[in-house]
Amino acid sequence: MKKTLAALLYTGLVTLANPSFADLAAAEAMRDGDMKKLVFHSEAQAAGTSEFTTFEGEPLSLAAYDDKWVLLNFWATWCAPCRKEMPMLSELQTEFGGDDFEVVTIATGRNPPPAMKTFFEEIGVENLPLHRDPKSALAREMGVLGLPITVILNPDGKEVARLRGDADWASDNAKAILRTILGQESAG
Repeated sequence: MKKTLAALLYTGLVTLANPSFADLAAAEAMRDGDMKKLVFHSEAQAAGTSEFTTFEGEPLSLAAYDDKWVLLNFWATWCAPCRKEMPMLSELQTEFGGDDFEVVTIATGRNPPPAMKTFFEEIGVENLPLHRDPKSALAREMGVLGLPITVILNPDGKEVARLRGDADWASDNAKAILRTILGQESAG
């Protein structure tokens, strides 16, 4: 009994000391403007396991991004709000991308690869992946209804927050939320 109690106490202390819990609560509290649509889950949720493909058609899964925070964006070439939002996601990748964070973009549904490439060229995006989910298997598994949908995955590969619709991801508020989640000092 004493060992069980000690283990529970230790687990509780480790959980309280884990900065990701405090960072998520702080990030949720600072939402403003478009970021008010960013819904944080009370508990991390399983993300999809269905494979999608690289632009070249190689199989890939979200497990390839374990051990880093991921801002996962589902989009389509026909989606006007996606066109507006994508350069902002590109800006996030430029500013925050690295060993701890990555913006991952997946075109879901019927998006011909030439049209995907043209879409990125027309809006000047060069630093985001042109991944494809042509049969929407991952999107369906993750409950993506409507586009764009942006999901934040923790380093364990679990969904911690979701935003339906487009948002100003390049806003000061969005960047402050990401800095908080990533445990970075504010650049102010």
